[in-house]
Amino acid sequence: MSSGPEPGPGIRPGTGTGPPIGPELPFLPGCAIKDPTKTSFHRSQTLDFKNGYAFSRLPREGVGGETLYENQLSQDELDDLCSKGATLTYGQVKRSAPSRFTPAFVAYDKKVLKFDAYFQEEVPISAEEHYRIRQVGIYYYLEDDSMCIIEPKVKNSGLLQGKLMKRHRVPKNEQGDYYHWKDLNLGIDLTIYGRTYRLVNCDSFTKVFLESQGIEVNPPEELVSDPYTEQRRTPVQKLIVPTGPDPFRQFLIYDTKVLRFYAIWDDTNCAFGDHHPCVIHYFLADDTVEVREVHRRNDGRDPFPVLMRRQRLPKIFVDKNKDFPSCVLEITDHEVQEWYSPKDFGIGKTVTLLGRTFLIYDCDKFTQDFYREKYGITDFQPVDVNKKPLEKAPQVIPPYNGFGIPEDSLQNCLSLFPKPPRKDIIKMLENNLKVLRYQVALESPVPEDKNRRFILSYFLSDDTISIYEPPVKNSGITGGKYLKRTKVTKPGSTPEDPIYYEASDFTIGSTIEVFGHRFVIIDADEYVLNYLERNAESFPAATVQSIRDHFLPRKVTVETTSSGIPKKDLDDLIVEVQKELRLQQPFNTRQFHEAFHHFDKEGSGFLDKTTFLNICDRFNVPTSTILLKKLTDYCSCDDNKVNYRDFLLAFPSNLFPEAEGKDQQIILC
Repeated sequence: MSSGPEPGPGIRPGTGTGPPIGPELPFLPGCAIKDPTKTSFHRSQTLDFKNGYAFSRLPREGVGGETLYENQLSQDELDDLCSKGATLTYGQVKRSAPSRFTPAFVAYDKKVLKFDAYFQEEVPISAEEHYRIRQVGIYYYLEDDSMCIIEPKVKNSGLLQGKLMKRHRVPKNEQGDYYHWKDLNLGIDLTIYGRTYRLVNCDSFTKVFLESQGIEVNPPEELVSDPYTEQRRTPVQKLIVPTGPDPFRQFLIYDTKVLRFYAIWDDTNCAFGDHHPCVIHYFLADDTVEVREVHRRNDGRDPFPVLMRRQRLPKIFVDKNKDFPSCVLEITDHEVQEWYSPKDFGIGKTVTLLGRTFLIYDCDKFTQDFYREKYGITDFQPVDVNKKPLEKAPQVIPPYNGFGIPEDSLQNCLSLFPKPPRKDIIKMLENNLKVLRYQVALESPVPEDKNRRFILSYFLSDDTISIYEPPVKNSGITGGKYLKRTKVTKPGSTPEDPIYYEASDFTIGSTIEVFGHRFVIIDADEYVLNYLERNAESFPAATVQSIRDHFLPRKVTVETTSSGIPKKDLDDLIVEVQKELRLQQPFNTRQFHEAFHHFDKEGSGFLDKTTFLNICDRFNVPTSTILLKKLTDYCSCDDNKVNYRDFLLAFPSNLFPEAEGKDQQIILC
């Protein structure tokens, strides 16, 4: 029996069925026909993943993109064709198709053999251990026969752990052979790069795989542990301290718990010493003390943070030999009999820390709760440490020395660099150039001073007074400034509370005492009357009425003259009189004025008509002329008196300038 029909012409053996491709050519170089339509010559992909599983499939296209018709059938159809027997009664029966070829990297993908092993490492530089056992895991990858070694990481081991050998094919010997999974088993020593590993166990997959391949797996061994690691894991036996508190227990209980005391460091015994407010911190965790100074703004001290660093402070020292040096770098426990403890601190107590004495006057809420629970103290009343204000010594003002005004002299007692007294600027601006002038007579027992007349000027801008004495020739007294402009105090006032003369104090007939001299007001300027009447609400009624009564006779004279000349024509009449007098013989008008003042003993400004005419005759004043007669009638009063002051308005001092230097011998009697 034949195995089947021979392949027909045009079909290449081993290629299966397909369309004819023409006459057969030898498959030799130069005899191949290149198809220009073919552009892709890569092999088709036969490996793929489906639902997370790797599988292989038959290629549908060959190299160059040729369609493989034998692979177009489904897998079931191919299986039926392979298993279908021959229908002929003669010839050899067709064999079944061989199983599909699966590459090793597909069949063993993600299949790894895992062995537990350890190796011994020498430790030549440690006195506590001579060798070290390190446990590792050996992984063998079946897909490409590669291996890697990984050591599990142990925290705080101090060793470089993790992947000790990266994944690759490991050489077995110098002949170029590599380790194979057939060389691996339990209970054997595996030497890799000069380091010997002892394989002691494996996982279940590794055991099943080796047994399926006919390898008898040795029984597992116990994994050896590192002796030094086991020694460190053994709990250390704690020493039992028979007496004394446990400092570690104290630290765990009182960590971050601090007693805070508010204290005062009295440093007044030293030069430039003061009371320094401080805060004392007592740390319960280790019985240390820290002192911090509380700084205030502009306290004049450097703002260093700590006055006394944190440290244990000795309270009582042990009696030591006198020969032992007292200056040491550090204090030990053998030199101290007792250290400071919380019981040594409390409100109202005084503690001496490194030579400084502190008075504790208060503490915080946590400190109060601590002392209340541990010592049963309930009284936490703070101590008053505030400085009592110093009693200010009364400032004694020395008596007034008579120089200047009291306010100006007082500035020398109030300041090292005296400043002028403050002035009322508003008053100065409102009353600028406003002056009240009065004629005063000196009240003196000396006969020569009875006829002396003065002009008292009161300046409304600053309430100052100046006195001027008009010079009288041949009087034997030099006139001029009698008192410079200054404030004058009233009699009976004190330097501490001076009372100065005001404008309301000046009335006709009143006495003004100026530095021990008494002056009587006998006359006033017409501006005084006008000013008092305009500001009558600011002055007492008696002052205004006194000035009005003084000027009443003058008003009557002006308003009721026999000539019938109106008051408004007085200036024109004076001008006409002066023109007529310039035609007469010149005379000394100053002496003419002094003559009227001489006969006016009372200073009232009025003379009887007979005396008035006699004075005019002695100076050859033609009173019989029409104009002078009108002026005389204008200044005359009903009681046969003449107001010579209004009359003298027509005789100014510059009326006869050529006669000013000539003195007339006039006998006044």
